[in-house]
Amino acid sequence: MTIDDAFEAQRPHLRAVAYRMLGSASEADDAVQEAWLRLSRSDVSDVRDLRGWLTTVVGRISVDMLRARSARREEPFDGRDQEETPADTPDPEEEAMLADSVGVALLVVLDTLTPAQRLAFVLHDMFAVPFEEIASILGRSPDATKMLASRARRRIQAADASPDDDPARQRAVVEAFLAAARGGDFGALLSLLDPDAVLRSDRTAIEYGAPETLRGAAAVAGQFSGRAQAAGPALINGAAGAVWATPRGKPLVVFAFAIAGGKIIAIDLIADADRIRRLDLTNLPV
Repeated sequence: MTIDDAFEAQRPHLRAVAYRMLGSASEADDAVQEAWLRLSRSDVSDVRDLRGWLTTVVGRISVDMLRARSARREEPFDGRDQEETPADTPDPEEEAMLADSVGVALLVVLDTLTPAQRLAFVLHDMFAVPFEEIASILGRSPDATKMLASRARRRIQAADASPDDDPARQRAVVEAFLAAARGGDFGALLSLLDPDAVLRSDRTAIEYGAPETLRGAAAVAGQFSGRAQAAGPALINGAAGAVWATPRGKPLVVFAFAIAGGKIIAIDLIADADRIRRLDLTNLPV
């Protein structure tokens, strides 16, 4: 097997790691591409576990990207958490249940963590990377890395990251959001959005003029206030959402909503035609 083939075999895994670290499909693709460039420049003839080696590389790249993102927001990251107190070892079954709950809601909660906490939690709890390897990425001891993961775990458990799964409740929230957007009712939009709500756009949506990422209820509400005039309610893979389509019904942009506790915690704008074709879309009567 060539090195190209070996890398391609690991691409889905690496993209999954990067997406959970970064919460952005486009940034995840960039991280995976950078991992390929580093692999192509490295001598890995003595590497016995290429998957583990590449996972570590993607972890390093993702942390660097998160730190750069924090710097752009003028939120300095000094590489240390405020507290360094030991934490109890989590129950293994509890860890497994938490790791299995991956979804958009969880990604939003992950966005509230520091880069170091996020790396420790994602690599260990979701991908079973040993703390010793994670510690080498962060330049910390394994014990300090365990504490980072424990604090991240407590933060996630404290937040309700379980999405609403009742279609009727989902649809009511989405339809209220669309009505408020069309009417320019900023206050109503705010009431429907989680304070830490996030709006993300794929590359095609960005080309249409959508922002790559917006964070916070006020920013997201401001983006939609007075807009979404042509968007109609729809089911997207069985979940309530919205679609902006041509007069002949061809979908141009899909609005995928993540809703928890009656609040919208994330909206993903999908405009890539190939991605849209892979979705199960059903337009709903207004």
